[in-house]
Amino acid sequence: MTQAHSDTVQAQFDDQAHAYLQSAVHAAGPDLARARELIGQALPAARANLLDVGCGAGHLSFAVAPVLKTVTAVDPSPNMLATVAQAAGERKLGNIVTCQAGAEQLPFDDGRFDIVATRYSAHHWLDLDGALKEMRRVTRPGGHILVIDLEGCENALADTHLQAMELLRDRSHVRDRTPSEWRRLLADAGFTGIDYQSWPTRLEFGSWVTRMRTPAERVSMIRALQRDAPREVRTALSIEDDGSFTAATGLWWARTAA
Repeated sequence: MTQAHSDTVQAQFDDQAHAYLQSAVHAAGPDLARARELIGQALPAARANLLDVGCGAGHLSFAVAPVLKTVTAVDPSPNMLATVAQAAGERKLGNIVTCQAGAEQLPFDDGRFDIVATRYSAHHWLDLDGALKEMRRVTRPGGHILVIDLEGCENALADTHLQAMELLRDRSHVRDRTPSEWRRLLADAGFTGIDYQSWPTRLEFGSWVTRMRTPAERVSMIRALQRDAPREVRTALSIEDDGSFTAATGLWWARTAA
């Protein structure tokens, strides 16, 4: 029987929690430092609380917890949440709590959080518009949203190849949104004052497919797609001989009306 998308996401990630905790791409990056800086500048740590939506193995939560009063890490995967709770304890981050939920239906009151954030998760969400409206609902007036995700390409040809590689590698992939798409999505959800930064993100091919347990036949299809890609795509994505390539990680920081 064909699975629903939510079941596919659960199947893809529930058994991979430890792999994502150890992933170099997820565990570090200039986006994490910038997120901590933005949050520290915007709100006094004595009272600020943050919701980390689609927290995965918890790297964003770990990075920002020291400058916040509380962090609520939310994910649909029980194993991811268990990994977050254990790692938070090992890091002595007692202000992190976990809650099982999906982005499209957050079990919190209106205006509950000062900041609602997500990192490397939104490209899996089937109803991104609905999820952003939920995130807006639980953000207090004058609060902030922080979105970090791998970007789609504004160049349509390069973007088609990127999305195809992503889907072949991970059947739970929906879409990497372009910077212009994110600006529209955030504005439509009711966020204003949108600031944006991006950084190149090199994805080492071997660990990229191993982390998602991509079947061998799909790995071969990705490599064939890369080899046959036109010069413009190979240049835009900096595709290397071993299949490694470079995309971009974008960070969007916006706020709600006071």
